[in-house]
Amino acid sequence: MSFNPEYTEEEPSIESIENLAGFAVLEFGAPWCEFCQASTSFVEASLTGRLDLEHIKVYDGKGKRLGRAFQVKLWPTLIALHNGKEVARVIRPASTDELLKMLDAFK
Repeated sequence: MSFNPEYTEEEPSIESIENLAGFAVLEFGAPWCEFCQASTSFVEASLTGRLDLEHIKVYDGKGKRLGRAFQVKLWPTLIALHNGKEVARVIRPASTDELLKMLDAFK
C-alpha cells in the first residue's frame, strides 16, 4: 500500500490491528496538527515505495479508543507493527532518518 496521505476518521478496531498480517505503520495524528503537517514530508519520503507494508493513518482525538489502547499522548505518533504487534515507535519525527531507523525494526 505504501504512503497513505489521508487520515481516517473511522478508526479501525483494536482487534483488526492485532490481526494484521505482515508489516504495517500505524500513524496517529490530526490534519490540523502543526507537528503532523511538519512531519508529512518525512513520513512520505520514508514510506513511498514500501509496498511491503500498510500505512494506516488514524485521525486521533479525545474519546478515540485506538489511540488510548496504544497510549498515544503526542502527535504524530508512528508505530511499526509486525503481525499486529508493536516493534518500534517514533513520536514527533524531525527527520526521515528517525523514521528509517524505526523501519529497520522490520529487518
